[in-house]
Amino acid sequence: MTTAPMPEFPAGFRWGVSTSAYQIEGAVGADGRGPSIWDTFAHSPGRIADGSTGDVACDHYHRYREDVGLLAGLGVSAYRFSIAWPRVQPTGAGAATPAGLDFYERLVDELLGHGVDPVATLFHWDLPQALEDAGGWLNRDTAARFAEYADLVAARLGDRVKLWITLNEPFIHMSLGHGMGVHAPGRMLLFDAFPVAHHQLLGHGLAVSALRARSGSPVAIANNYSPVRVAGDTDADRAAGAAYDALHNRLFTDPLLGLGYPDGPGFDEGVVRAGDLDVIAAPLDVLGVNYYNPTGIRAAEPDSPLPFEIVPLEGYPRTAFDWPVAPDGLRDLLVDLRDRYGAALPPMQVTESGCAYDDVPDADGRVDDPDRIAYLDGHLHAVRAAIDEGVDVTGYFVWSLLDNWEWAEGFTKRFGLVHVDYATQRRTPKSSYAWLRDRVIKP
Repeated sequence: MTTAPMPEFPAGFRWGVSTSAYQIEGAVGADGRGPSIWDTFAHSPGRIADGSTGDVACDHYHRYREDVGLLAGLGVSAYRFSIAWPRVQPTGAGAATPAGLDFYERLVDELLGHGVDPVATLFHWDLPQALEDAGGWLNRDTAARFAEYADLVAARLGDRVKLWITLNEPFIHMSLGHGMGVHAPGRMLLFDAFPVAHHQLLGHGLAVSALRARSGSPVAIANNYSPVRVAGDTDADRAAGAAYDALHNRLFTDPLLGLGYPDGPGFDEGVVRAGDLDVIAAPLDVLGVNYYNPTGIRAAEPDSPLPFEIVPLEGYPRTAFDWPVAPDGLRDLLVDLRDRYGAALPPMQVTESGCAYDDVPDADGRVDDPDRIAYLDGHLHAVRAAIDEGVDVTGYFVWSLLDNWEWAEGFTKRFGLVHVDYATQRRTPKSSYAWLRDRVIKP
């Protein structure tokens, strides 16, 4: 296939790929690791599309050197991975388990030995089950526990991790895990999940202070964003679009940038105590932007429990997740964030961007994925367009290095630049891996 010539990016632009612990590590019972909410959820019948679990996943815990070799061969300058909280603190409290931190120290040192910057996410949804049993993110105490965990990790790795990311997609963890019940821990609270938002953000702010006390590296958060496309031309449709925008895009950004919580549906601020907003607004060095697609919104039916209805967006190619492929949405998002927040906005890095397709090896074992190449090509041109409009974007991370265990979808969705045969754990770089290496990272 042919793609448009790739434009040049600014000197020092960070090229990376992303993964998360529960999706790739496996070894869930190794070296003192405790259970997480995803272990519990995945082992609950009917929760996962194919009935699988992350018990083995990609066996990265035992194969990390091979995977770092793939990163080195790709030529990326950074690798965004997550640290499994229950591997460090099996119950979410108390002293660290030495073997857990030892693993991440080995991983970080292996990365540095290959010239790859470690970018560590502290929370990618795998809350220790013991903390969930005590209320999880509905419990204010979890924010304090998160800060203690951040301190333990930074005390060991703070001299080598090049960028810290406190939370991954707190909106998704709140909405799918606590609002709709389709992710762990499986709660169905709808807008009563607001305390989960506040306590995650409070934990973030407390963790920022802990990280800065131990490490001189910059600190970020990775938010999921989705530009709103209003389907309809009535005042009710526009109001629905504003409500969804407040929930998805502003709830986890306005308070981070010192603006407090936006007005929005069900945002009961009764859990907010004096001083909380100041803690949450600790200055960020980077805003991580995770983007997959825009969202179509129209006014809800009168009997709906939600103030909006999500509708399909027509006229776009679709991924295997049936998500629209809309690179224009990424450009719009980056420009809109700049215009909305102005001088309060730190530099941005696209910390996740990727697509799932049904990638199947051919008779020779090759995995050709032209749709992923087209996806990445379009989205990289969108980032360049935003930079040309004056937006400060300093990096792009592809989701994901490996095909992996895709949460409630199990092994049915493949996002990787590298194909994984889950029966044998054989890794096979796809054509998109070679394209990214040869056309983008090493032109």
